[in-house]
Amino acid sequence: MPAAPLHLVDLLGLDRDWVLELFAEAERLRAVRGTSQAPRPLEGRTAALVFHKPSLRTRVSFTVGMHELGGDAVDLGAAEVSENGRESLGDVARVLSGMCDLMVVRTFAHRVVGELAAHATVPVINALTDFSHPCQILADLYTLHRAGHDVDRLTVAWVGDGNNVLHSWLEAATLFGFKLNVAVPDGFEPDAGLFLEAERRSRGGVRRFRDPGEAVHEADVVYTDTWTSMGREKEAAWRRVVFAGYQVNDELLALAAPGATFMHCLPAHRGEEVTDAVIDGPQSVVMAQAENRLHLQKALMAKLVGAGASEAGPTRAVATERGAVSPVTR
Repeated sequence: MPAAPLHLVDLLGLDRDWVLELFAEAERLRAVRGTSQAPRPLEGRTAALVFHKPSLRTRVSFTVGMHELGGDAVDLGAAEVSENGRESLGDVARVLSGMCDLMVVRTFAHRVVGELAAHATVPVINALTDFSHPCQILADLYTLHRAGHDVDRLTVAWVGDGNNVLHSWLEAATLFGFKLNVAVPDGFEPDAGLFLEAERRSRGGVRRFRDPGEAVHEADVVYTDTWTSMGREKEAAWRRVVFAGYQVNDELLALAAPGATFMHCLPAHRGEEVTDAVIDGPQSVVMAQAENRLHLQKALMAKLVGAGASEAGPTRAVATERGAVSPVTR
């Protein structure tokens, strides 16, 4: 039986077989969605949804997912949960642990999720921080997996900013055997420590390129994201200049393997990091990615809350150097 984590703060340290079980559970839940056979494993359970950033896919998928699993959700914001708020994050974590069965946190500073997880006795899910976006990449890997791709034999090309989504791709490279080619301009590289760790631990190899064409050459998957992440809007004009050669268009996609898959986590700035022809084209799976957030996160909530209640036993969270949290059984 694969080791079940208490929290999902990052992908580093997850059990690969547990992730594959997560995909299988997402498929089971997907198959019976909306039927009388649909299970309600979280009936009587409540998730605290802590959102400090705007959200469409994340908020809707976790809220709808919780309801479809039989549970309920309560929305909280910075007024109730923040680093410099009315009470410490440790106290917030303890209070919510006594009232709720799960915390889903979408925030700016990664340390907020780490601090909540360090004091919580219920599962804490990182629904996005400025450092990482593990739920997105789990759903993306699930998307590729259910499309029949062997995620141990793919070449994935990242084109664009060295942001939180790329960080989670780097972490995923330590779990699966895909090759990861990273094309980012100078000055916009991903976290250096994480990149080196991914290089050291990756199964298929991680390489950095300055030329997007070299990174995309013969790739099976071409992935991009907005050049300007939330909180960096003042840099948008300058970033459009720096990233001008990193647009995924028909010419760049043509350098990839025949029939290569195009992916984008959305929201997209059409005409900047990607053209309409690519994102709306036959090789794009961006809408499948968006929908799969629901199915994957339903499986994630069901497995984490179920494990916390019956399988995992008492656990505690230990902060790593980067502020992430790893599950450690007492």
